[in-house]
Amino acid sequence: MRRPPRSGVVARIVSGGQTGADRAALDVAGDLGLDRGGWCPRGGTAEDFRDPPGLLAAYPFLRETPDADGDTRTRWNVRDSDATLVLSLRQASSPGTQLTLDTAVRLGRPHIVLPADRPDLLGPWLAQLAPGSTLNIAGPRESEDPGLHAAVHATLTAVLGATRA
Repeated sequence: MRRPPRSGVVARIVSGGQTGADRAALDVAGDLGLDRGGWCPRGGTAEDFRDPPGLLAAYPFLRETPDADGDTRTRWNVRDSDATLVLSLRQASSPGTQLTLDTAVRLGRPHIVLPADRPDLLGPWLAQLAPGSTLNIAGPRESEDPGLHAAVHATLTAVLGATRA
């Protein structure tokens, strides 16, 4: 269920809960009081949570897909969002990140890939979104792009925190 939009463009953050950008996005949304959610694979699996209930123990608001395939999670999070933001530090490419972008293109959703440590680039793109938007945030896993969680957390806190003031 969506909460009514507060000040700012982004009212809801969704992600699949994987380590790195996904998890940082969910953490920032919680810190800022934004509605948050998204789809995760059945069993709540992630690279650091291999056994059920997996990441659902820490992020119980995520919803499980009917299967354990991470691709379903990826496609459904793009589908259920107004726009998709992909953040990385080292231009790390992964099959999941590419699937995110391919799905956004196929569904005609606004999307962008930005450096995770450049909040100055994020604000202008977010300003183009409609007020009350649901934003899917994705990127490589922390193991594929070390330091990504911290960079995404700092960037999203700076940009989304400013839009909520």
